[in-house]
Order: sequence, then C-alpha cells, then structure tokens
Amino acid sequence: MKTSHEKYVEKQRKRAAEVASGMLDGSIHYLEGTIELSSLRFEVDLPEDDKDFLAFSGVASEIDHLPIGNPRQYWSKEALVRHEPEIQESIKWAKEFSLSECKSIVARFNA
Repeated sequence: MKTSHEKYVEKQRKRAAEVASGMLDGSIHYLEGTIELSSLRFEVDLPEDDKDFLAFSGVASEIDHLPIGNPRQYWSKEALVRHEPEIQESIKWAKEFSLSECKSIVARFNA
C-alpha cells in the first residue's frame, strides 16, 4: 500500500511527463512548460542536482523577466509586442539547451 507521499510524488512525476510531452508536441508553450518543470523539480523526489530538472531551472532563471504564462495578463499590449522577439529567441535557445532533458523526463516518468 502506497503512502500519501508516494502517491503525491507519483502524481507529480506523471504531471512532469505530461508537461514535457506537451512541450515536445507543441500543445504546451515551451517556456511555460519550462517554468512548470522547474517548479516541479522539488516535488518529484529526486536529488536536487538531477540533470534533467536542473536544465529547466537554468532556463527558467534566464527567462523570469519575460511576460510568460499567467503574468502576461498584467502586461500592456505594447510591452507584449516589444518582448515577443525575445520570447521567440528564448524558445529557440531553450529548446537547444533542454530538448534532450525534455525527452528524458518523458521517458523516465511516462508510465
């Protein structure tokens, strides 16, 4: 019988696989997924220096000044337009930096 902690970790790992899979197939915005995977890092019961999750924490720290995800609603249209080229560049860079880790998370946790 699984403890509530084991069930929680299992659920978070499943979510990590769903997010990573969505990032790969384009159904989840790559940078939004990056931020979510970075936040799931401490919920999946892995060492703090897990290579896959560390990659997303690194990317998230580089893009935290950009209007991504929920906070976008508080930005002006002008600011969103002004930041869009940087967002597109960041997506390209983030994929180059973390695509293999994204695939690894799917492979590890996609039960």
